[in-house]
Amino acid sequence: MTFEVITPVLPALLPLATVLLIRQIDHSVPVSGPTWDPFYDYIIIGSGSAGAVLANRLTEDPTVSVLVLEAGGSESIVTDIPVSTTSLQKTPLDWAYETEPQTASCFGLRGRRSHWPRGKVLGGSSVLNFMLYVRANRRDYDNWAFNHGCHGWSWEDVYPYFLKSEDNQDPILSQKPWHARGGYLTVSTPPSPTPLAKAFLDASRSMGYEVRDVNGPVQTGFAFPQGTMRHGARCSTAKAFLLPAKQRPNLRLVTFAQATKILFNAHKRAIGVRFSHFGMMHKVMAKREVIISAGAINSPQLLMLSGIGPRYHLESLGIPVIADLPVGDNLQDHIYPGGIHFSLEAPVSIVEERTKNPQNLINYFTFGKGPLTSLGAIEGLGFINSRFANWTDDYPDIEIHFIAGGPMSDDGKSLREAVGVRDEIWAKYYQPYTEKDGFSVYPVLLRPKSRGWVRLKSRNPFAAPLIDPQYLTADNDIHVIVDSMKFAIQLGNSPSFAKFKPKLYDQLFPGCEEYVQWSSEYLACIARSFTATIYHPVGTCKMGSPLDPSAVVDPQLRVLGGVSGLRVVDASIMPLIVSGNTNAPTIMIAERAADLIKKSKYNFHL
Repeated sequence: MTFEVITPVLPALLPLATVLLIRQIDHSVPVSGPTWDPFYDYIIIGSGSAGAVLANRLTEDPTVSVLVLEAGGSESIVTDIPVSTTSLQKTPLDWAYETEPQTASCFGLRGRRSHWPRGKVLGGSSVLNFMLYVRANRRDYDNWAFNHGCHGWSWEDVYPYFLKSEDNQDPILSQKPWHARGGYLTVSTPPSPTPLAKAFLDASRSMGYEVRDVNGPVQTGFAFPQGTMRHGARCSTAKAFLLPAKQRPNLRLVTFAQATKILFNAHKRAIGVRFSHFGMMHKVMAKREVIISAGAINSPQLLMLSGIGPRYHLESLGIPVIADLPVGDNLQDHIYPGGIHFSLEAPVSIVEERTKNPQNLINYFTFGKGPLTSLGAIEGLGFINSRFANWTDDYPDIEIHFIAGGPMSDDGKSLREAVGVRDEIWAKYYQPYTEKDGFSVYPVLLRPKSRGWVRLKSRNPFAAPLIDPQYLTADNDIHVIVDSMKFAIQLGNSPSFAKFKPKLYDQLFPGCEEYVQWSSEYLACIARSFTATIYHPVGTCKMGSPLDPSAVVDPQLRVLGGVSGLRVVDASIMPLIVSGNTNAPTIMIAERAADLIKKSKYNFHL
């Protein structure tokens, strides 16, 4: 959503301007000047959800030097505002990728392409995301460890690293033994929910689900979400991890520095990085390791540009092959279907016209409260089993995102462009609800069977890569989504919402008119038309046993194929996508990786 202050009065502007200045100074992450040394012990590429953590933890040792190369710049006061998430997309903070045209999904999106925002800024995608703090299911990690050769990554192994980062500010949840205080990452509960949040939890109880902490011992159930927020503002990994390390003399941070190639010696050891800085090419050398933390799209892209990837693909582009590895394969993402929206007669949801007024801005900047503190309008989470899951297990295959707003809550300014809905669909299905209150129930497919890929478009390091998630190409995925959409409709029609007089959008979805409305076929048509990413790409540099031909890195996150001195540390190493939002797990991966690196016996010097 975008926010403007319309004809504000001068007395309101003066205190607001003062607080804005204070906030900007408080949250700034100073960057290094235009110079750097020729050698560093560690070079980290990317300062996002993983890279910022590594930068902090590795520089805890004053005897090692660390260089961080970040392709983007710094956060701004606008990025602090939690509810403004979608308005940050397609700005200079975003790589603004698009997928290849989809063959089984995205029929209602422009060009059949899905928009994939990725953070190009200090803090990476933790600056663009919806800030939800979700650890996922303990069985995800046990599955990695015991079924996919990722020894040392079971729940028992990774759980301490969630606690290590966390500084939970909720007065009740922070007392639970499965939460922690004192870490760098501030986790808190949004302070100003709408009345719809309580109705959502009441509705879940009426449907037989428990209201619980979904980061606790049992995941199945419903909750009011927690987010990575500090005093009502976004707590990105830049604020959480880079800001406390800013005075360390052994940390050098260079922004607007895009890595274009990893440099290797004759023994396939990574010895340095070539990067572009304001149009000039430079190189810097690593005494110990190069660590790629550029995310599930840019990490495989950089590896392939450097000669690590599928031989046939690299040779087709004339790139000399350093290691023939399945880089870019195994791409997975969480998606949700549109179409499950309810209009309301009561003025209780998050509508931009009411949210952007000067009083709410002052309330937010002064006290950290009000509707601007909403996690992108997400006011409820649920984890449920579809009828295709094992109901005896606490291993939900669907996540419910409850949005205290409808697609027209921002008058079509941000969400419409973020998803890329075709104009004719927007005009027929959504435009009639302009300026109306509402809520949406988005069921998220947690464990998709569909697999996609990332490939280079060319040898040009500044060309966007080719991305094909191949959404809904596995039949099981559409069956699970349709089942979850039926649940979402039932939830929205619960008596708990009755006092707000909700009404399910009743126009026939354009392109699906041939099917009986709300039948399985009709819902499947909607899901294949309005197919939206939940911004969780993972898996493209898969972790696994060195004997696994589909693996790119080993359980120490070292690149395979005879390469040394090179690791990948970010969401791309997940062998299987986790059953929940991916930001907290990515931070955990970096926390664990930092310890693995520190414990490494290898001490190579040029």
